[in-house]
Amino acid sequence: MIRDLIVKCRSYRRFHQEVTIEIETLRELVDLGRLAAAAANLQPLKYTLCNEPEKNGTVFKHVAWAGYLKDWRGPSEGERPSAYIVVLGDTRICKSFGCDHGIACQNILLGAVEKGLGGCMIGSINRERLRGDLKIPAHFEILLVVALGKPKETVVLETVGPDGDIKYWRDSEGVHHVPKRRLEDIIVT
Repeated sequence: MIRDLIVKCRSYRRFHQEVTIEIETLRELVDLGRLAAAAANLQPLKYTLCNEPEKNGTVFKHVAWAGYLKDWRGPSEGERPSAYIVVLGDTRICKSFGCDHGIACQNILLGAVEKGLGGCMIGSINRERLRGDLKIPAHFEILLVVALGKPKETVVLETVGPDGDIKYWRDSEGVHHVPKRRLEDIIVT
């Protein structure tokens, strides 16, 4: 059921790093992104696939993790993603990418959940350094990085409390709590 996939499709930030993700699996996930709607059907998105430890390490050092968790600099060695998909916008096709990459990445992450994997869309990227290290040509805009792996953490959804605080947090057991606004609070009549 689609609701079950959506509920399981959380932003995971700790993984069983030793569980590899084959390049063919990454290709299957990108294929789900390829099938997403695109403004004017221009289909300007391109992808760089990373599943080798050295290349993963390169990507890892250029992304920032979980802005609300001030004392956490990201997953430690052994809990890092097994793979990444770097999402690019081809400026030779168009100059603005709207929400195309968000839609495509959601398809990718839903496909990952269906395969027993999880991931996190990351927008906090040192783009120029990543471009240089991965030798990404200048005509590609780096839009997002999708971190992927077998989740090593539990993420639970809960209702935003009376104080209205929407910041996610971790408890003493390492469970990641994500407050969500109530349906009644987001529908404007």
